[in-house]
Amino acid sequence: MTETFIVENADGQERADLWLTGKLEDLTRSHIRKLIDQGKVTVNGKNITGHYRMKEGDLVLVTVPEPEEADIIPEDIPLDILYEDSDVILINKPKGMVVHPAAGHSTGTIVNALMFHCRGNLSGINGVMRPGIVHRIDRDTTGVIIACKNDHAHNIIAAQLKEHSIRRKYLAIACGVIKEEEGTVDSPISRNPTDRKKMKCGIPGGKRAVTHYRVLESFKDYTYIECSLETGRTHQIRVHMASLHHPLLGDSTYGAPKDRYHLEGQTLHAEMLGFIHPSTGKYMEFHAPLPDYFRELLAVLPRK
Repeated sequence: MTETFIVENADGQERADLWLTGKLEDLTRSHIRKLIDQGKVTVNGKNITGHYRMKEGDLVLVTVPEPEEADIIPEDIPLDILYEDSDVILINKPKGMVVHPAAGHSTGTIVNALMFHCRGNLSGINGVMRPGIVHRIDRDTTGVIIACKNDHAHNIIAAQLKEHSIRRKYLAIACGVIKEEEGTVDSPISRNPTDRKKMKCGIPGGKRAVTHYRVLESFKDYTYIECSLETGRTHQIRVHMASLHHPLLGDSTYGAPKDRYHLEGQTLHAEMLGFIHPSTGKYMEFHAPLPDYFRELLAVLPRK
């Protein structure tokens, strides 16, 4: 598909990638910059860089390649669907399920299930291996995740994530007794320089990360907490709570002591997700009930 534009009312100040973002509403700025880098955008018949400044009368041609067919096998995997319409689908993800295919996990993922359930009607912005996926939660984290069925919905939900306007609340069990009733961790997160599979906070140059927490119930050796995210960095809650010397129960990656309950990973549940619907403009909020293992654990943890 090729789009043609003639620039009007330009004064040579606006960058090409920003100008095109306003014209091609179904494409993200990063996608447009990728097209520019690939030589898919010409101005007056010549390739440009994203820093080119638009001038009145410029003839702009943008070639958008047809989406690649995803080499993903649709699988008839049952999904716990919280809500679904023509734009979005919200799922209560079970423990142990990976969100999208990656090395070592080519099948059995949320994406494999979505490909079957949605008959391929998923947004393509995040690439052929992650159709529909706007954000993700860790394999052993349970709870609400949203996927998009078209690029228009994807762009709007992604913008809300970037602006931190999507509301997200998590429930977790932290090791040790947290004395404060509530608190905030505001510490940047980046890849751990000595272990690329882990994240670390407090390193200069990391991305800003903010987690608010409050105590729901205190046990003898653990604390049941609610966490609200201002940002959405990889492993954010796990890393931030570990930085307070209260790693999540079951999270051996970030220093939790060996637990006596034989858990499969961290006790972390994405309980709520709230967003502005991409078509109606109305605020919607969805909650995922605690999984059985989490409820049973709360019932047996020793009280003070």
